[in-house]
Amino acid sequence: MEFRHLRYFLALAEELHFGRAAQRLAISQPPLSVAIQQLEASIGARLFDRDSKGVRLTPAGAAFQPHAAALLARADEACALAREVQAGEVGRLRLGFVGSTLFNGLSDWLQAFQARHPRVEVVVVELNSQDQIDALLAEELDLGLVHTDRLPPALTAAPLYQEPFLACLPAAHPLSAQTQVPLDALSEQPFILFSRKGSPDYHARIVEICRQHGFYPRLQHEGRHWLSVVSLVAQGLGVSIVPAAFQRAGVQGAVFRPLAEGIESSAVFAAWRSSSDGVLRQRFLAARQPDAAAATDRRALSRT
Repeated sequence: MEFRHLRYFLALAEELHFGRAAQRLAISQPPLSVAIQQLEASIGARLFDRDSKGVRLTPAGAAFQPHAAALLARADEACALAREVQAGEVGRLRLGFVGSTLFNGLSDWLQAFQARHPRVEVVVVELNSQDQIDALLAEELDLGLVHTDRLPPALTAAPLYQEPFLACLPAAHPLSAQTQVPLDALSEQPFILFSRKGSPDYHARIVEICRQHGFYPRLQHEGRHWLSVVSLVAQGLGVSIVPAAFQRAGVQGAVFRPLAEGIESSAVFAAWRSSSDGVLRQRFLAARQPDAAAATDRRALSRT
């Protein structure tokens, strides 16, 4: 049995005339007759009575008609769904993100995407960069927002935005009274850094920034998330160098000051499996307003 057999059957069941049914189907009458015979042989039941009085549905044909219509309708729905998924109108996007993106317009980005694609389910999970890389490789995420573009060969990265690093200090710290903090003023301070395991590249970059300015940070504590780092600083357990976004986190007891030296920025990248289907990913990335993050950064700097 083929779907064309069902279409031919339904046309004939409605027209009850081979000529009119064939015309409706845009075929000649002989192929229609053959298709009906094949369908009846496949089912093992006569669906139509044919005599000099015309064509009539048999009881078996009448019973088969609504089920045949339902089968075709389901098939049409399945085809339409497949086309919508292919076009990125329907589906599921599993998104990983680092904490800083929460304070750099991620919620607005998600809302803009959902407004344009209400039938796409977006599942979001906060993970550090390394955990996202592992999840992408295991095909547990479709897209990651990470702090590094040093990725395994199976993954691809694209830059999203940059933001400055700031000194993060306890509110009662003497350096918090300064408008800018020289890096070497942090050389003797206990440091709280992002976990080496959570993001080896990011950890190494901050250590290298300090090394280039004459010292290695005195590592006191490590956190698996940047917000944990800021919270530990707020409790007076040390100082840190963090992306500017975290001054918008509202953590009481932590203050943020620009660094006196010009250093490389903190960067966020989109990462995905190179071999993955990219329709939903492309649509999600296209929903981001590039100027929004830049405006956020400018507002952040104006408050420091």
